Amino acid sequence: MDPERQREIAREGSRVAHERGTAHKWDSEAARAAGRLGGLKVSADRAHMSDIGTKGGAKPRRKAGS
Repeated sequence: MDPERQREIAREGSRVAHERGTAHKWDSEAARAAGRLGGLKVSADRAHMSDIGTKGGAKPRRKAGS
């Protein structure tokens, strides 16, 4: 299916869900819980966490005047 057609279908479904009041609405508690789960998932990857720790606080140097 054409990607543009998929977007049109999704847009229409979203509009209808909001009109009916059945669309998901995020509140701060739901967002916090989702972020917590994402953090747990990422931190479970020990190799990834090790790579982050190896890099430490290093960041690329910027050119003067930038």
